[in-house]
Amino acid sequence: MDYKEAYLSWLNNPYFDEETKAELKAIEENENEIKERFYMDLEFGTAGLRGIIGAGTNRMNIYVVRRATQGLANYIASVNKQSQGVAIAYDSRHMSPEFAQEAALCLAANGIKAYIFESLRPTPELSFAVRHLGCAAGINITASHNPPEYNGYKVYWEDGAQITPPHDTGIMAQVKAISDWATVKTMDKKAAEEAGLFEVIGQAIDDAYMAELKKQVLHMDAIEKEGKNLKIVYSPLHGTGNIPARRILAELGFENVYVVKEQELPDGDFPTVSYPNPEAAEAFELGLKLAREVDADLVLATDPDADRLGVRVKDKNGEYHTLTGNMSGSLLANYEISQRKALYGLPEDGALIKTIVTTNLVNGLAEKYNARLIEVLTGFKFIGQQILGFETSGKGTYLFGFEESYGCLIGTYARDKDAIVATMALCEAAAYYKTQGKTLWDAMIDMYEEFGYYKDDIQSVTLKGIEGLQKIQEIMDTLRAEPPVEFAGYKVLSARDYKLDTVKDMATGEITPTGLPKSNVLYYDLSDGAWLCVRPSGTEPKVKFYYGVKGDSMADAEAKSEAMGKDVLAMVNSMM
Repeated sequence: MDYKEAYLSWLNNPYFDEETKAELKAIEENENEIKERFYMDLEFGTAGLRGIIGAGTNRMNIYVVRRATQGLANYIASVNKQSQGVAIAYDSRHMSPEFAQEAALCLAANGIKAYIFESLRPTPELSFAVRHLGCAAGINITASHNPPEYNGYKVYWEDGAQITPPHDTGIMAQVKAISDWATVKTMDKKAAEEAGLFEVIGQAIDDAYMAELKKQVLHMDAIEKEGKNLKIVYSPLHGTGNIPARRILAELGFENVYVVKEQELPDGDFPTVSYPNPEAAEAFELGLKLAREVDADLVLATDPDADRLGVRVKDKNGEYHTLTGNMSGSLLANYEISQRKALYGLPEDGALIKTIVTTNLVNGLAEKYNARLIEVLTGFKFIGQQILGFETSGKGTYLFGFEESYGCLIGTYARDKDAIVATMALCEAAAYYKTQGKTLWDAMIDMYEEFGYYKDDIQSVTLKGIEGLQKIQEIMDTLRAEPPVEFAGYKVLSARDYKLDTVKDMATGEITPTGLPKSNVLYYDLSDGAWLCVRPSGTEPKVKFYYGVKGDSMADAEAKSEAMGKDVLAMVNSMM
């Protein structure tokens, strides 16, 4: 069925409601819009489904959500886990409560109990709830930090991590097998409740989640001494972090927490930012304004589903510095591992896990503490997969895991990145370093002095629509066919192609396997500790160029990074 036939089938099929048909009728003269909405089915990326809200097979709507859930239900039945149930959470985006309920009612109609949160909750709490309730799977309705017109559908397996092989391919196969939309099951909410297949959850899970967070605290003594003196500005960016972040900080004894009022309440329009991404400078404009008014020590912002944390810290001169995800992750890794060693000692099989596009700053940290450094593909689910491997094999102890995109996990109570625990831990670290007469910025500089001044950055090129997808693939094909021998003045030492599972030594020509699952990613190890990685985004219409350099000083690293960024853009422009 081509896109026009699919469009007409939605217009004429009695299964689809009149509101949907009216929306589609309104675009009947817009051929390109019809094509964009129906030329493909919305597909799972690194985080499940994610797309623009609207009618069509390539959009987020109740029918796409139902179909995905039916596929999930069929897969759960195929592995005989129907009795375990599925946990469901959602964030502050438009249609999130509606999509969550549709998913719950589809599961119920398939005889699978749905545990649905009473109101919005963070992604990491959903990950925790899956394991706490013994569920077969979990669903979170969120589009993370995408613009307001988006929503999404993340699927988790019983270990609490986002789905990985074989479950991801198994679920998608079941979804694709559904060709007749009318065969998707649903049922009345009241009937589902009476059948014991629809249960609303809330405070009991919140309390259990909070208890797990508190178990991760290392220096309650430092919090008791300095927690009341620290000044913290926090913004949930109109999302789910407001209540849990403030609760954990208050219960631990951080008394001076100032919330950015303009961004405090949930709002799917995200009116104070163009898109709610804690990586973006605009997300901190209001927070920094408040920070200067109250002379705050640090400024924190969580994204809408509260799995990613953005950070600004004040130095002793009163200047605020940005901590990228690489910087805050490294800082927390150093704090957590060093203090665990000081307090309890470290296990012989301890592991520090990072994604391949995450900073090499922590390589020296792993070596210092004799921890195994494990690199995984982009996506926190692969870090979760490693934790599961430790549990099932009995070999390996998780010390810390993070990725450059502002996400980390302390402890193993959840299997996804957690901005609530990161908020708590960063405030704890600030209190600890304050007892040492240091700021968080001082601690960051100490790391640089010890391990080297690493600077990591990213250039993202947005290419929307069908033509954009084709151009992204052309860029990948060109680089794959003609790998560079030199880049930005650095010699290419080796070229990794994760799609072909090859690592080529550029000097000898020797080829070895990557050792990781196949993925459309290219990575170049460069001279002088530099690197470059290219991959299409799994959640947005972008091709991403990650890169890192190592300098002798902050200024040296920044100059090298700026030069590399210019060469990246020049290379992209030459291929456009």
